[in-house]
Amino acid sequence: MRYARALSMAMLAIGAVACKDKEPEKAPAPTAAETKTSAAPSAVGDTITIGHVGSMTGNEATFGQSTDNGIKLAVDEINKKNGIKGKKVVLKTYDDQGKPEEAAVASTRLVTQDKVLVYLGEVASSRSIAMGPIADSNKIPMISNASTNPKVTKDGDKTRPFVFRVCFIDPFQGTVMAKFAAENKKFKKVAILRDVGNDYSVGLATFFTNKFKELGGEIVDDVSYKAGDQDFKAQLTKLKSKNAEAFFVPGYYTEVALIARQARELGIKAPFLGGDGWDSAKLYEIAKGALDGAYFSTHYSAEDTSPIVQEFITKYKGAYNSVPDAYGVLGYDAANVAFAAIDKAKELTGQAVRDAIEETKGYKGVSGTITLDKDHNAVKSAVVIGVEKNVGKFAATISP
Repeated sequence: MRYARALSMAMLAIGAVACKDKEPEKAPAPTAAETKTSAAPSAVGDTITIGHVGSMTGNEATFGQSTDNGIKLAVDEINKKNGIKGKKVVLKTYDDQGKPEEAAVASTRLVTQDKVLVYLGEVASSRSIAMGPIADSNKIPMISNASTNPKVTKDGDKTRPFVFRVCFIDPFQGTVMAKFAAENKKFKKVAILRDVGNDYSVGLATFFTNKFKELGGEIVDDVSYKAGDQDFKAQLTKLKSKNAEAFFVPGYYTEVALIARQARELGIKAPFLGGDGWDSAKLYEIAKGALDGAYFSTHYSAEDTSPIVQEFITKYKGAYNSVPDAYGVLGYDAANVAFAAIDKAKELTGQAVRDAIEETKGYKGVSGTITLDKDHNAVKSAVVIGVEKNVGKFAATISP
């Protein structure tokens, strides 16, 4: 028995080491010496290093994984074309584990140790907000692929000079869903469930509320939860008596799917509405049909028949054996906007690349045509997806 136990423990140890080797890289905290080191990017020799910070693990792991897949496709393609200015592009990705503080640590590591010329991420607004000051203070441009809260590119009333994004923002997204609810679906009464610890959720709920009221609708109640919660029955029981015609839940896919399932268990039949934080294959896997009849805004639809979209889907499926969600698309677009700017830049410095990114106009991305405004936000259309038989289906395109 002692031999068997020892053998078993040895095998477990070997397995643990093997699994550890496959884990996404986590950024250790930078040393004091590193934080004082010049952040001037290293683009000498034969390579240009770019970075990505994403939630590769945690409750929103599909966000980071999809984004990284899209970025890697863009890197592979540019390198097959002899790179940029004859230099090979190297990607350095760090896992922030879905935590703002880890996103800040990873960003610091990228600019002080890895000497990236530009870095990409995050999907979640709270994490991008934590990363932005690092980009500005080190004069290294950052492009968020999918963070939609206005504060990502703003420092109070001022636009952050080195922070950009290739997605629309929540004032537009909130307006899209409020108009869809009031005008397309003719809803008069809506209840809201928002994640009070999440800048994205709080902001989007507020923008939706303001526009829905402006259109003559009524918010019958507004209750809160926190990311990581498992039991939402107290909030749902309170809302059940309000006779809402729909529920607006601008959260991330894990909690949204659990909320919908528990709502159905309580006999709530009203449809759910949401934003791009729903966009993940995991939404349907967790919801198990509870979101049928729901609608959410996002950045693209796989049903779009345009050649640029279908060609990308074919490439993505060939590489990863799955249909890309919005974050795979936006990761790819963010990387290619960065590459175009690096190629255009007069020199390979953070300032020169920043200046070139700021001039992005009419860039033809998979997620649409990208033009950056004075606040470094992309002006572009939104897509509304409806859920039928636990599958997302294209419902509408809403232009700015």
